[in-house]
Amino acid sequence: MARTDEAISRIRELIVTGELHPGARLPPEKQLCAMLGMSRGSVREAVKALEVARVLDVRRGDGTYVTSLEPALLLEGIGFAVHLIQDRDLADVMHVRRILEAEATALAARHADGDLLADLRTLLDQMRAASDTEELVSYDTAFHDRVIAACGNPTLASLLSALSSRTLRARIWRGLREEGAASLTIAQHEGIYAALADRDPEAARAASVVHVATSERWLRGVLDLPGSIPEPA
Repeated sequence: MARTDEAISRIRELIVTGELHPGARLPPEKQLCAMLGMSRGSVREAVKALEVARVLDVRRGDGTYVTSLEPALLLEGIGFAVHLIQDRDLADVMHVRRILEAEATALAARHADGDLLADLRTLLDQMRAASDTEELVSYDTAFHDRVIAACGNPTLASLLSALSSRTLRARIWRGLREEGAASLTIAQHEGIYAALADRDPEAARAASVVHVATSERWLRGVLDLPGSIPEPA
């Protein structure tokens, strides 16, 4: 495994230094082994690992290429990992989301335009009219995805997309509906919308914190976890 790790590190260094750029085709296996001074087995295992990490794209019968290396592609693995996180650790995921989404929402307020606001208004109407949890989750997810996409930072947007999976949102919404708190949560979405409409970054940040903290507090209560979440001012 140590030799495979070394091969991964060597290939990664070629990418970092620009010797292999996004979209570039790697040399044939024999040539790559000679370039790295490593065995065929180690190089093959390294290529497999980097393919799983979405750094390399192995095209059968064509060759191996460096991917686009876009944040959305490289961070896909985080989303997969979130699905595997155990219940007791989900509140920590929500904590991280609370920190990152507040910044993304504040940034979105600086870029808010008529198209964004019209889309969010429609989604809010759909949330209020939703007849079941599945619909609510769909519109809730679309609302936050639309806000995050407007933040102007693709890496931040990709991280939040990975942390805010549809599965996790479904679990939160199901609990909120069972406790009769759905109307409060929808009202919090209204608060986010109002701050964006005012192009007020700090109000948008605060509205986002309150909203995600509500879900985080509910989750910690259900899981009987310690940790203080500030109550809304």
